[in-house]
Amino acid sequence: MFGRLRATMQRLFTPLANLLIRWGVSPDAVTVAGTVVVTVLALTLLPTGHLTLGALLIGLFVLTDSLDGVMARASGRSGPWGAFLDSTLDRVSDGAVFAGITLWFVLHPDEPWAVAGTMAALACLVLGSVVPYARARAESVGASAAVGIAERSDRLVIALVPTTFVQAGMPVPVLVVVLALLAVVSLVTVAQRIATVRRQLLPTTEEA
Repeated sequence: MFGRLRATMQRLFTPLANLLIRWGVSPDAVTVAGTVVVTVLALTLLPTGHLTLGALLIGLFVLTDSLDGVMARASGRSGPWGAFLDSTLDRVSDGAVFAGITLWFVLHPDEPWAVAGTMAALACLVLGSVVPYARARAESVGASAAVGIAERSDRLVIALVPTTFVQAGMPVPVLVVVLALLAVVSLVTVAQRIATVRRQLLPTTEEA
């Protein structure tokens, strides 16, 4: 969904990436630092009701997610280790974001649809971890599961945009509906990946 935006951000980050490399900063350090910052922001600002500030700052770091990859390619350090570290830590920051939104609903039970919001955010948290796991597990058994409706950054942006405007007066049920739809999208993506891998790994009726 946001592929063109990511490509644009990668071009914009090239000068910054080159500068950080000259300063001796490694791509791994940027990956770890980004994860720590997003996790801290998500688990401190969102649950305490600083939704606008928290969502904006997290969104900014989501847009800079490709910086470490640009640095790795520019420095000739791109490889399996960097991809593994980036993918693993992405799960940490993603989980922190949806955990922060869940905690906001839990800590503000008087908000409209607080229970439904808690359930929807938890569903996003769980299914958001299953989506990349399904792809990684498929690749480990020699299959490909690069299908689905929304990628990682797409899911985060879809969740963060309504979160930003709740504090500005947007009805909370709008956020709940968006989270519920996002959970459905994630579930559909999981089903798509399971079906795709099944077609690749199981023999057809004619072959059987």
